[in-house]
Amino acid sequence: MKNTKYILLIIIAFSINSCGVYNFTGQKGTDPNTKTFQVNYFQNTADLVEPGIDRTFTLRLQDLIQSQTNLNLTNSNGDLMYEGEITDYRITPMTATADQKAAQNRLTIRVNVRFTNKNKEADNFEKSFSFYFDYSGQDQLTGSKLTEALDTIFERITQDIFNESLAKW
Repeated sequence: MKNTKYILLIIIAFSINSCGVYNFTGQKGTDPNTKTFQVNYFQNTADLVEPGIDRTFTLRLQDLIQSQTNLNLTNSNGDLMYEGEITDYRITPMTATADQKAAQNRLTIRVNVRFTNKNKEADNFEKSFSFYFDYSGQDQLTGSKLTEALDTIFERITQDIFNESLAKW
């Protein structure tokens, strides 16, 4: 019985003292001097322009970082800075019917991101992130269908940006 208590105590000690300090989002502890972040407006430079997605994307990225970190959002001079542009908004047919109509379409959005970390320049990067949403060829990509597509795509892209810049898995 005594051995069981010692073994349990050792297991608990090793569990608590792991390889690093992580929070519940999987983010490894950031530099203690990092207090603020800034997300500059992501301009839509895609050939096919869907009005309003630039603002929606910018706000989604701000919201995700605020909800998954204890950093404060600032308009200028942030310790972490995200900037870039939406470079592609493309609808492509994926499958066709016998009468040469699209049975399924795919919306793909690509965002180019420049990340700057004032406290750790080795973390800086410029990278493109993209994701897609498939929908029926019978549907028009408007209203609730467009909202569903943007929600799906932006959720994935913003999480990928967060993981690349802060989670460091």
